[in-house]
Amino acid sequence: MGVAGTQPQGLDGRGLRIAIAMSRFNRPVVQAMCASAQTALTQAGVDATHIDVVQVAGALELPLTLQWLAQTRRFDALIALGCVIRGETYHFEVVSNEASRGITDVQLQTGVPIANAVLTVENDTQALARVDKGAEAAHVAIEMARLRKQLSTTW
Repeated sequence: MGVAGTQPQGLDGRGLRIAIAMSRFNRPVVQAMCASAQTALTQAGVDATHIDVVQVAGALELPLTLQWLAQTRRFDALIALGCVIRGETYHFEVVSNEASRGITDVQLQTGVPIANAVLTVENDTQALARVDKGAEAAHVAIEMARLRKQLSTTW
């Protein structure tokens, strides 16, 4: 995919429609990730008016929201943004695992690529150090949208 923080060579987002579903939990981190994703998308040529952002309460609400977005058939790819920080209970693992499983299930059921950038970290410092994962998810979303289009026209 390229070096972290850089755009993969030949990435072309022109003409694509991308939706971002983002969790409000751990808001400062996720907002920074969203800004990073939006910047990466527009730098790759995605028209800013073709980027939709939907906010949900937490990571567990992301899969259903992504399913609704995929079912509209309006988007070439989706991006999931969230941040789950380990606490003192097992809840961290439940949220992390179920959000990830749900996101994977949605893309397999709908055929719409989803770049999963739900961070699972130990603390705020680790989370803030990874806000560039938003840009990386944007690159993955574009790459997968292009691959999907290419495969649908060549096979």
